[in-house]
Amino acid sequence: MTAWFQGLLGAGWGWFIATLVLILLIALPLMLAVAMIIYVDRKIWAAMALRRGPNVVGPFGLLQSFADGLKVFLKETIIPSSANRGLFLIAPIITFAVALLAWAVIPFGEGVVLANINVGLLYLLAISSLGVYGIIIAGWASNSKYPFYSALRAAAQMVSYEVSIGFILIPVVLWAGTFNLSGIVMAQKAHIFGTINGFGFNPLLFPLAVMFLISAMAETARAPFDLTEAESELVAGYQTEYSSMSFALFWLGEYGNVLLMCGMNAVLFWGGWLPPIDWAPLYAVPGIFWFFLKIFIFFFIFSWVKATVPRFRYDQLMRLGWKIFLPISLIWVFLVSGYLMLQTQGMLPW
Repeated sequence: MTAWFQGLLGAGWGWFIATLVLILLIALPLMLAVAMIIYVDRKIWAAMALRRGPNVVGPFGLLQSFADGLKVFLKETIIPSSANRGLFLIAPIITFAVALLAWAVIPFGEGVVLANINVGLLYLLAISSLGVYGIIIAGWASNSKYPFYSALRAAAQMVSYEVSIGFILIPVVLWAGTFNLSGIVMAQKAHIFGTINGFGFNPLLFPLAVMFLISAMAETARAPFDLTEAESELVAGYQTEYSSMSFALFWLGEYGNVLLMCGMNAVLFWGGWLPPIDWAPLYAVPGIFWFFLKIFIFFFIFSWVKATVPRFRYDQLMRLGWKIFLPISLIWVFLVSGYLMLQTQGMLPW
């Protein structure tokens, strides 16, 4: 596509238009997916509570998310008189923008990626760590005690689990030998017994896949780790003073981050766009189908956990991150690096 536009418009403008088109091809379907995934989320919760869920607006209730979006869009944006107006308005924009920026390096298929950079995994870690700023700024700028408490909780929670996620990803990088996300996916091809695609099927890496999934829930402040907006003691946390589209941007940013973490699970541990088994007929199915199927499976797990697991206490949340996941991930870095070193030296029979 880039070469075609450059031949039509010249090198500079051709590259710019091609990049803009690729961005829109990712951003617009992603926002549509966020709207539909909210509907799916509500349907899963309803099924687990023996309720119907959205079923009136549109066929099977499919237009409910769009009706909610229109309702929110038409409401008035209320800014508290004592709030810092500039920061109050920019906080939800930061949250939503960061959720979109991270998708630039996610490969949807072989060669189907906006920016196939060699440090894609580092870029993801950097971008995901910026998401906390939107919450912290929202809590502080609201000039209200409950949002401020929520901002403090969010800072501690996200920093805690980012440390664990960083150590969890080191063995993946060691095994793949690259930070490039497409390279990590291809390193998982025929990984087990020469037929199964995915690091997650490796007994040595499977515990890391489980810890990454749980840490992803904590990183996105998803139940049972939603202590940043715990209704029992924080009203709605950092969102308490927000209304209209500013509230909707937080909502969209949250679901965008959840989908991103589902995509990262698929890419890092479960083969990304590769089929589960390295069998030629399965490759006839487009890789993007396998990728979206894995994202949906992980999103179902996220919804399942939210519908069934009670919220943690804050001390339990922090203890899990610092006293359980951090030591285990450090030990696993040692185990995986030791195993790979012995394998490289030919000291292992397998």
